[in-house]
Amino acid sequence: MATPTPNRTRRAGAFDIRLVIALLTGVYGIVLTVMGIGFTDDADIAKSGGININLWGGIGMLVFTALFVLWALVRPLRVPEEPPAGE
Repeated sequence: MATPTPNRTRRAGAFDIRLVIALLTGVYGIVLTVMGIGFTDDADIAKSGGININLWGGIGMLVFTALFVLWALVRPLRVPEEPPAGE
């Protein structure tokens, strides 16, 4: 009698869409944070009602990125492995 083979899985790794989204928002978050710290003048802040929108938007995007990476690390996607052709 044949014994059933267990379903083997592996992590999705770099092909996890959450990591792609985190990379994209992380790059934008870094750019906005740098722009908010170094390249925003008083006229820009006055136009936005006294809030440095680039800085706070960039920090928010970096927090979002950290949450997505944490989510991908804590709950990785499992992809079933294909059995070898000879089996």
